[in-house]
Amino acid sequence: MLSIRLAQTWALLGFCLLLGYAVFRLFGHFQDSWNLEYHWYHWILLVVNTVFMAYSEGYKGFQNSYSIKFAGRLKQLETTPSTLKLLLAPLFCMNYFATAKKDMILSYVLTVAIIVLVIVFSFIPQPWRGILDVGVVVGLTYGIIATILISVSSLFDFQQDSNT
Repeated sequence: MLSIRLAQTWALLGFCLLLGYAVFRLFGHFQDSWNLEYHWYHWILLVVNTVFMAYSEGYKGFQNSYSIKFAGRLKQLETTPSTLKLLLAPLFCMNYFATAKKDMILSYVLTVAIIVLVIVFSFIPQPWRGILDVGVVVGLTYGIIATILISVSSLFDFQQDSNT
């Protein structure tokens, strides 16, 4: 049981480190954009994009979908453990292997799409890049927090009894 708990911790920690590193890198671009003058249309885009990304990426993408699936995969480490799954727990929980073909394809397509977006965003001049990146930072931060809360709740069954 201890090795399974360690693998679950490793999965959640690995996920948080991966997304946390992205947040750290993207936040730097936003900070760089603060050295430039913002006009009214910059502020409008900043607010609209940030709200949109918090909702679409954070709430809809993570809280209502991905985080729940990630927590389910954490629980699968208990029911169907293997050495490979335990060693590569972050990749297992992110659906990179040992899952339905559709889910695995979706994970790989999403990864490639994110890489392409990172490359495309690198060509966008400031302050536009920083403005767009702050929305991604908010969405990813929301996603990290949602995944931690949902995963911990799932692992330790912190759900209230429906009879109370």
